[in-house]
Amino acid sequence: MKHTQSLKKNYQFRYVYRKGNSIANRQLVMYVLKNGTQENKLGISVSKKVGKSVVRSRVTRLIKESYRLSEEEIKLGYDIIVIARTSVKDATYQEVFASLRHLLHKHGLLPKRSEAVQEERQEETAE
Repeated sequence: MKHTQSLKKNYQFRYVYRKGNSIANRQLVMYVLKNGTQENKLGISVSKKVGKSVVRSRVTRLIKESYRLSEEEIKLGYDIIVIARTSVKDATYQEVFASLRHLLHKHGLLPKRSEAVQEERQEETAE
């Protein structure tokens, strides 16, 4: 991931939980807090309730890959924590990707669709 570091320490997670805003959907919960830098920090939490280690690792990989593919569009300067709910263990990659994009959009970290379309048109005309 180019513009993203990891949140690893317990105190970093606690700080974002305490000060950040959360929004949830059926599969994921996302906490977001502005960090004042020009890079994002991503933390992923998958509890033992989701499943055994193989399932938890799979869910973590799906979330990381979904984030990686959306990373270029995400606004910079935020600490982001993604928590997997138990229903995510049966989800496909497309469902996880859609859930993550939905939460990023709800937090205002993705540009609006009309802005993204305008940027694409500007790039096409510049070429």
